[in-house]
Amino acid sequence: MSGGTFRLTRRDLGRIAVGGAALAIGLPGAAALGQEAGAPPAGPLAGQPRGERHGFAAFGPVKYAPDFPHFDYADPAAPKGGRMVLQAASRLYNQNFNTFDTLNSYVLRGNGAFGMALTFATLMAPSTDEIGSAYAYAARSVEFPEDGRSMLFRLDPAARFHDGTPIRPADVVFSLTTLRDHGHENLASQLREIESLEAAGEDGVSVRLVPGASRSIPLTIAASCPIFSATWWEGRDFEASLSEPPLGSGPYKVGRFSFGSFIEVERVPDFWAAEQPAHRGRWNFDRIRYDYYRDRIAAFESFKAGATTYREEFTSRLWALDYNFPAILAGRVKKDEVPDGSASGGQCWNFNTRRSKFADPRVREAVGLLFDFEWTNANLMYGSYLRSSSFYENTELEAQGLPSPAELALLEPWRAEIPQAAFGEPYVAPASDGTGRDRTLSRRALDLFRAAGCRLENNRMLLPNGQRLTIEFLDDDNTFEPHHKGFVDNLKRLGIEASYRVVDASQYTDRTRSFDFDMVVSRYSLPLYPDGFMRNVFGTRSASAPGSWNLAGVGGPAVDALVEAIVSAETPEGFQAANRALDRVLRASHAYVFQWYKGTNWLAFWDMYARPAQKPLYDVGALDTWWFDRQKAEAGGMAG
Repeated sequence: MSGGTFRLTRRDLGRIAVGGAALAIGLPGAAALGQEAGAPPAGPLAGQPRGERHGFAAFGPVKYAPDFPHFDYADPAAPKGGRMVLQAASRLYNQNFNTFDTLNSYVLRGNGAFGMALTFATLMAPSTDEIGSAYAYAARSVEFPEDGRSMLFRLDPAARFHDGTPIRPADVVFSLTTLRDHGHENLASQLREIESLEAAGEDGVSVRLVPGASRSIPLTIAASCPIFSATWWEGRDFEASLSEPPLGSGPYKVGRFSFGSFIEVERVPDFWAAEQPAHRGRWNFDRIRYDYYRDRIAAFESFKAGATTYREEFTSRLWALDYNFPAILAGRVKKDEVPDGSASGGQCWNFNTRRSKFADPRVREAVGLLFDFEWTNANLMYGSYLRSSSFYENTELEAQGLPSPAELALLEPWRAEIPQAAFGEPYVAPASDGTGRDRTLSRRALDLFRAAGCRLENNRMLLPNGQRLTIEFLDDDNTFEPHHKGFVDNLKRLGIEASYRVVDASQYTDRTRSFDFDMVVSRYSLPLYPDGFMRNVFGTRSASAPGSWNLAGVGGPAVDALVEAIVSAETPEGFQAANRALDRVLRASHAYVFQWYKGTNWLAFWDMYARPAQKPLYDVGALDTWWFDRQKAEAGGMAG
């Protein structure tokens, strides 16, 4: 996407401590969602087959049989060697695109380094050509007892840390407990759904979930949580800044690094799981290096010079005009546009609804009308994008047309409290005339402001309390400035004191973590299976949790109930209906000004790589399935 991105690759209805209340929209409780009042909630594992399993999925059977040789998108004959040098395309937890100052990427404090997840094993390994599945990794199997709330993992006796010591049940218990009690809120909040956790014999780990736990928490536990060495961490503060590489157990270990500049991870040549089906043909580079640049032009110049060898492009101007340098013309650098089967997500400006000036949805809708996408796309992005209207772009979960009976069953009992627009066609921002100064939309915006009690006096838009409406757009990268300028100019024409402010990476991180902003840009790619991650983006408790992904501060009974319907859905049909209903409510709330999306990935790379014939459906696959082609590298002078 052009401009900055904020992905997600992943309570309590009280007041918000940072100065406001969550955006509250009423919705029915458990009984209205189809759960009989007083009945115990169904376990999230109720539908899982019994007995030891090599893998499991959120819905239905897994794709790969117990004797599968490798993932279809991996080539078991891929050679090992070479390097890939890149800048990160997405981030999680405390990571920052522009810098890093700690080697712990799983806590709130500091700016975590990219690549650390590659150094840790997980209990099970996800597949990226199916939705919501995991297969044997550090755990050779998983078993689901009859109660629908328990999981029993059996560890692979070959599982080892990089110093040769075995991964023990105590290490898994320590890891999950530490992440729950001291980890980043966006992960810890999910792990609080664990009721009990204990070692079971010499090779077992037993996990019991709280009643009503989300259907995604088993996947979070199995495939998202790193396994730490309890012995290595003994006597160390998990939440403190970390400058020493922690002991890992994954396909890579930390190599050279310089805080704020670069970090390298090096392939472990005797990686204990290299021949497991979930890993065969993967993790082929000897060295993966993440470089950090605070300026996008400098990053692009690094790629043109060959210092960076792989680049995923997000800036349409560069893709349209600047990929004509000598190495491209000589065929030494290749361009490719590959289909993106994952959810395109919603890239948007987030209103900080905790601030009273944004409390009225009519004010938010009026502000949104003053963004001229058609002009921006034609003049700044070379017509490369489509307008976003939803967090569910490019998926069947996006609300379309009038609500279905299943959606109405979720919404109807609370019609008086849900925005009435949620019961009609889902909100789509009107197209402008493309001039950048559409007077029709400006008049509509002015009418909305007036309906909200605002007034225009001496070319100053005043809120109902008489204070001037001011909006500061906060960013940490001035690449996005042209996209803001037209928006800011249109706001100023209606008497709004609008500005665009760029701050350094650390200040931006601090201000977004504490919700000290008016509007910021983010991009959320929502999961295609029941996932407790949704609570971190939309739940009421997350709206007041520092560092959470709920930048807009949405929440309240309606959103919380719909999120619970999503994460506890027991069928694909129920999951779809709950997501579509949530989509309608969020769009009717006008807490976001959606920007743009495209259903492809722009890739550029020096001609020194090869890749499998089949790409995973839901990932680019470059890091884990491509390999270094020495013959190509030598021909292009890149073999060093």
